[in-house]
Amino acid sequence: MKHSFLRSAAVSPALKVADPAFNAQCIVEAIEGQAAAGTELLVFPELSLCGYTCGDLFLNERLLKGCLCALEAVARATAGKQMLVYVGLPLVVAGKLYNCAAAVSGGRVLGFVPKTYLPTYGEFYEARHFVSGAGLDASVRFMGEEVPVAGDLLIEDGAHPQVCVGCEICEDLWAAHSPSVEHAAHGATVIVNLSASNETIGKREYRMTLLSAHTGKNLCAYVYADAGMGESTSDMVFSGNHFIYENGALLKEALPFRGEGAVAEIDVGFLASERRRQNTFVSKAGGRRVAARFVGEGELTLRTVSALPFVPQGKELERRCALILSMQSAALARRLEHTKAKAAVIGVSGGLDSALALLVTARAFDLIGKPREEIIAVTMPGFGTTLKTKNNSLALMHAAGFTVKSVNIGGGVMRHFKDIEHDPEVRDITYENAQARYRTMILMDLANQAGGLVIGTGDLSELALGWCTYNGDHMSMYAVNSSVPKTLVKSLVAYEAKRVGGRMEVVLGSILNTEISPELLPPDEAGNIAQKTEDIVGPYELHDFFLFHFLRRGDGPQKTFALAQRAFGEKYDRATLKKWLVNFYRRFFAQQFKRNCVPDGVKVGSVSLSPRADWRMPSDASAALWLEEAEAL
Repeated sequence: MKHSFLRSAAVSPALKVADPAFNAQCIVEAIEGQAAAGTELLVFPELSLCGYTCGDLFLNERLLKGCLCALEAVARATAGKQMLVYVGLPLVVAGKLYNCAAAVSGGRVLGFVPKTYLPTYGEFYEARHFVSGAGLDASVRFMGEEVPVAGDLLIEDGAHPQVCVGCEICEDLWAAHSPSVEHAAHGATVIVNLSASNETIGKREYRMTLLSAHTGKNLCAYVYADAGMGESTSDMVFSGNHFIYENGALLKEALPFRGEGAVAEIDVGFLASERRRQNTFVSKAGGRRVAARFVGEGELTLRTVSALPFVPQGKELERRCALILSMQSAALARRLEHTKAKAAVIGVSGGLDSALALLVTARAFDLIGKPREEIIAVTMPGFGTTLKTKNNSLALMHAAGFTVKSVNIGGGVMRHFKDIEHDPEVRDITYENAQARYRTMILMDLANQAGGLVIGTGDLSELALGWCTYNGDHMSMYAVNSSVPKTLVKSLVAYEAKRVGGRMEVVLGSILNTEISPELLPPDEAGNIAQKTEDIVGPYELHDFFLFHFLRRGDGPQKTFALAQRAFGEKYDRATLKKWLVNFYRRFFAQQFKRNCVPDGVKVGSVSLSPRADWRMPSDASAALWLEEAEAL
């Protein structure tokens, strides 16, 4: 397990009902194959050593002894392997028969977990053969050891404290007081379920809904192993419908009647981070813990790592864009109504961020029935403004039906340079920021004239990197893009362009194809943009990736770098990834003072940097720990 990813699998091998020796052989073969692939946690179905559909044969001593012999063969097969295996069998404890899961690792049986809730309906009648394991705290002698039998049994890997595995059996998940809730509270980050749930119409969808909600609520992962097609079909059919979930999200499923397993890499580090972050998750002491060494050092091979974690793919993207734009416009509409603003004032640069803010403002005015003429859109060409961006901004404002103002800031900024005795030939940070602050002053004063609000255009990525001028574009009266990352801005603008169509779509298409730039330095000799943001601070797709894994997943530099290599390995070399990762941490920590005094703005996603919402950090926090690890990569 590298970087806190636990490779887990659910498998239902070939099975013959009431033939433990054959079943053990198939299970051992599956163990060998999964061990070769690097699997660390392997789960087989309920009563997998004999079959779930044995009926009254469960009461026969010959079958019970055969299952114990089969379990010993399975246990010996795990010797020398870094793997934790769960198999199911009937087990006699103090003269009573229990439906149990055996936790096996390193050639030993670590413990037995009895089933708590026994179905007594329809085709199921387990209470005819088994007793409930609720409250059972016992032990049995097996392979020369006293082995615990307890429902609260947790298996830990001592070398990896984030890995703690709890177990429940089939209907235990469905119960009002599922044992896995207690397991999670006691520290289990992964729950396994040995199940024999027959297939009926609609049942698969119900399972998926249940597992998604269960893992989301308990901030855990869940490996669900379902009985396969080898079970008896006298009255039912089983399909081998396996699932692996993580914090509400489906990682992998095995479709019914395919005979396939489900294998995925569970991010237990993320689950541990979520539990620290979520105060609604209650942890408490408890659970009988058994230590084992079953976690290896395998590389991440199965997990898909999205290069654009803030941008959903496929049909989900359109739905997400529609929702975000509705959230932004509804929030702004509420603020306009509350303040009784007569107008909205926006600085339109011809770039993506101001285009998105403008589109959101148009939606908000339409929502509350205010005429778009009360939106004052201002273009403020300066020393770096190119003809393309100026024309785009004017065309966009006219096409949208706004009140258009154009204020050339050149003369005013030159007078300001004279006042502060700055040589305009010295094109340093003063030269650049004076333009940004002058523009903000114009917007604020126009808003005062019109009795309106200045709508901020800056996005989440700029705020994370501090790529904004303090008390310049950093400031507004309501910041509609404040939690929208740069990689998502483009998708939102493209979606809205397609929705509105016409002349607006044409103009927005031109804006979508324009270089990202603050345009504070003069154009090149051909009149093109000379100052390119991503050449200075780094590619936004990388910084958004780093931001997501730093804030949302709680990942450190080593893990983030490894995942970035997997996501961007064909596009950026190792040195480039390291350069911008180091730059990300350096800028993020150094620029916190700007985030501690940002204007109000709507949160639309899982990440926000507002000090009133998600992120509270001292402005003088040291980046040394993160930089030390990043620079050592």
